[in-house]
Amino acid sequence: MAEGIGKEKKKEVMKDILRKLHHGLSVEEAKDRFEKEIGNVTSTEIAEIEQGLMNEGISPDEIKTFCNVHALLFQSALEKSMDQEQSPAHPVYLMKQDNREIEKLTAALKEAVQSGPTHGIAPFKQKVGELLGKLKNLDINYTWKEQVLFPYLEKYEFYGPSKVMWGKDDEIRALWRQSLAGIETLKDQKELKEYAAKTLTPLIEEVNGMIFKEEKILFPASLEKLSVQDWVEVLKETENVGYGLIEKPKETYQLIQELRSAVTEMPKAEEEAISLPTGSFQLEELMGVLNTLPVDITFIDREDKVRYFSEGKERIFLRTKSIIGRKVQNCHPPQSVHVVEKILSSFKEGRRDQVDFWIHYRGKYVLIRYFAVRDRNGEYLGTLEVSQEISEIQKLEGDKRLLDEDK
Repeated sequence: MAEGIGKEKKKEVMKDILRKLHHGLSVEEAKDRFEKEIGNVTSTEIAEIEQGLMNEGISPDEIKTFCNVHALLFQSALEKSMDQEQSPAHPVYLMKQDNREIEKLTAALKEAVQSGPTHGIAPFKQKVGELLGKLKNLDINYTWKEQVLFPYLEKYEFYGPSKVMWGKDDEIRALWRQSLAGIETLKDQKELKEYAAKTLTPLIEEVNGMIFKEEKILFPASLEKLSVQDWVEVLKETENVGYGLIEKPKETYQLIQELRSAVTEMPKAEEEAISLPTGSFQLEELMGVLNTLPVDITFIDREDKVRYFSEGKERIFLRTKSIIGRKVQNCHPPQSVHVVEKILSSFKEGRRDQVDFWIHYRGKYVLIRYFAVRDRNGEYLGTLEVSQEISEIQKLEGDKRLLDEDK
């Protein structure tokens, strides 16, 4: 190993190794060069190097494709790194505890695959189906990263995780859906063997691989980047996302309650009214009106930054306060960013004023509408996203002119 190699030189050597990996260098050859020329590396350095490669023009999709290879290359060095001791109320500590529960499920799935249907296909299907049903909660773990942690990293101009890891999360979600659907159709040992090889085993490996990437790369880098106050805000936002497979800790709940009373105190009623051309509101009244509308509203300004979202009783899509000021492109999975870009470009160029979509989403039928917001002179101010659950509306027939008397 080269002694006394400087930080910048180390990064350049590592970037060169990764570039060559992307062009055919074997993992073993890359490992050999890494051990000889580098020897050790921190999680933050890996994340910064991957971001540097993206800045040079390597696409996030290509980085994502080689994400597992990168982790394998640096695995031995990362495994030597010491975990930082965390308070039981720290978000990283809580996510690690959730990961331990996820690992129990993947271990049980792996054991089921290795043992096979010793008591017949039907009991095997039931057992694996139950385990996969519980594994659905990993979506909460991933959503926490994407909607809470990533926005704070982006505030420090650290975009690599949100552009690469989010894409891997979605691949795992797709594998989970395929595994859940596939278990229902199994009829015999032959189909089981094919299902295990092509679907279930890859799911187990990808989930465990993601835990390694989180705990050896993402979390240590986040601990280095984020301030104490950032983590306090992350803790508050975690309340909105949930805790996956672990129970909400009492200590965290009490801390959030104290912070809410101290930080988000409502303005006093005697504050000056907000005047509009057709009337005025007290701030509390305006918030009440916006949150009572039977739609979810999100406003993106002319610089593509999220500036506001409503907080109705039953939100369709999760929104956390950490997205305020975040580029809207970073609020979407990498594979759908091009659609967002097309909508915004068409609004800015004046080619469109409205775009509508309707989708089935988690048992709901959702109408999603995007409107270009313009001033009196037609200048673009931003984009308004309006989402509404329309299942009940679709059922309406005829007229209703009378008030229900039983309420």
